[in-house]
Amino acid sequence: METSNMNKKSADKIEFFMIGLKGRFDENRDFFDKITVSLKSGVKTFGIEAVDNDGMLSFTYIGNKYNLDFNGFTAFIKEIVLNYDEMVLAYFERGKTVYINADNKNVSTSMQQTTYVAPQEAHAAMEVMSKREYYVKPERAPKLLKTIGILGGNGKVKNDKIRKYNQIDHFVEIIHPLLEELASKNDEIRIIDCACGKSYLSFVLNYYIREVLQKKCYILGLDYNENVIEESRRMANELGYKNMQFVCTDIRAYTPDNSYQLLLSLHACDTATDKALRFALKHNIQSIVCVPCCHKEMNRAQYNLPGFENITKHGILRARIADSLTDGMRLMYLEAMGYDASIVEYISPLDTPKNLMIRAIKKGGINQDKMKEFESTCRVLGCELSISHD
Repeated sequence: METSNMNKKSADKIEFFMIGLKGRFDENRDFFDKITVSLKSGVKTFGIEAVDNDGMLSFTYIGNKYNLDFNGFTAFIKEIVLNYDEMVLAYFERGKTVYINADNKNVSTSMQQTTYVAPQEAHAAMEVMSKREYYVKPERAPKLLKTIGILGGNGKVKNDKIRKYNQIDHFVEIIHPLLEELASKNDEIRIIDCACGKSYLSFVLNYYIREVLQKKCYILGLDYNENVIEESRRMANELGYKNMQFVCTDIRAYTPDNSYQLLLSLHACDTATDKALRFALKHNIQSIVCVPCCHKEMNRAQYNLPGFENITKHGILRARIADSLTDGMRLMYLEAMGYDASIVEYISPLDTPKNLMIRAIKKGGINQDKMKEFESTCRVLGCELSISHD
């Protein structure tokens, strides 16, 4: 069948569609992966793969290397397509691929959500693990789950990581309604992870918000441990998650350079949880998700529980009561500061005894009556928690 090279009219339409792609590139550069161009002339096919090089597009064409801005790349494609019969341009970004298909008769564009189909054995492994519907599926997020150590080389969840995987997925399930609410109110969801550690949950949320909910997001991780910050940076680079930043700092000394809609604090030890909550209050962060770890402060303060001395004289019972009192006092203070606060059991206590999650959403200003109740309870217990002061 005889074919003919593309005409100027087709080249102009390609340019028009690529102007739209430039808008995506400028706005969503953190999510950009690459552009591939397949050019066909008769039975021969030529390929181009352009990648981001500090805002420029770097590629090789017929043995020559180029480094052009997006406008220059568009002009380059517009010129060379006149020498070919057909073109398929694919613009890849996290979660989506945009296609431009062109020949001398027609130019069209389409968009597809990026998917990944796992081997059949991975599906079978999921059936064995649980009958529940998972939010972060191995067949959809294999690179993510391999990078954070959940999946093995065979694409299956490692036996010793099944509990960890279930914990991560239950976490996403519980905060899914909050993420949807934030997505409906904001063009970009900005999250700050205090005492982030190796940031596994932040990586999972990054994937889930961007590639499942299809919303822009930015995540900042803070931790005073340089080793975990470097490891988080390494994993972000491996995953191509350019919309994440990690800073080695004491959260009390850090001043955010932008506003954030959600603060995470997961298994931050002892008063680090209270420091994270104080950070959220100080910087007017509207939503908080917190999973406390050890609760030593109230025990150290030798709290009083009038009328229950014969119970609290037993060390184990005293420590367990202190755990509940500490989280209860945190909830009281958040409510006094205008948050709608609640606490839920987000995983089985068989997985970890530290299985409570505090959720809080800003609803108003300071409630003086609730603040008086909090202060009165502090006096009765004979202690003051770190959440109430810097």
